[in-house]
Amino acid sequence: MPKVSQEELEKFKAKLPEMLPPEQTEEAKATRAKIFKSWDPNGNRKLSLAEVDLGLRQMRLHLLFRKPVILRAFNAAKSVSKTKGSSDDYIDRNEFRVLCEYLLRYFELYNMFDEIDESDDDRINLEEFENSLELLKKWGMEIKDPKKVFNEIDTNGGGYILFDEFSDWALKKKLTMDSKKK
Repeated sequence: MPKVSQEELEKFKAKLPEMLPPEQTEEAKATRAKIFKSWDPNGNRKLSLAEVDLGLRQMRLHLLFRKPVILRAFNAAKSVSKTKGSSDDYIDRNEFRVLCEYLLRYFELYNMFDEIDESDDDRINLEEFENSLELLKKWGMEIKDPKKVFNEIDTNGGGYILFDEFSDWALKKKLTMDSKKK
């Protein structure tokens, strides 16, 4: 996936909430209901990961929502509001708003991850992490000991930070590309 400039990302991010509205307004609920219905081809009132992926493709958002983003957002949302008869393998209507919210958040986190990943190999090595200290500071995290923090993020000890490790850490630290949210 080609890198997206901060300016392009901001323009697109401004449109995303209209396309996948996470708000709890009546208008957003109606939009989500239409989207959910179009993504639920068999009418069983629940969405599998494959149906979410297909729905994003139909909206031409698959070019922006990489597989790790979709997977992390789906897994985070699918257990939010379990009701009687619901399944951990699906997103139901009650969880769909949260899925929209998580898709937007993990999209931002993936773009942060991608900016740090200079080699475009979907992992961050220590050198790339050290080179990103100014970016991380801009996003709300000043790091004094990069090697120590790198090892804390690299929870599997593989010598690289993977997207799931980065996103877990970034969420805990409340990192954001939007300086207005700090």
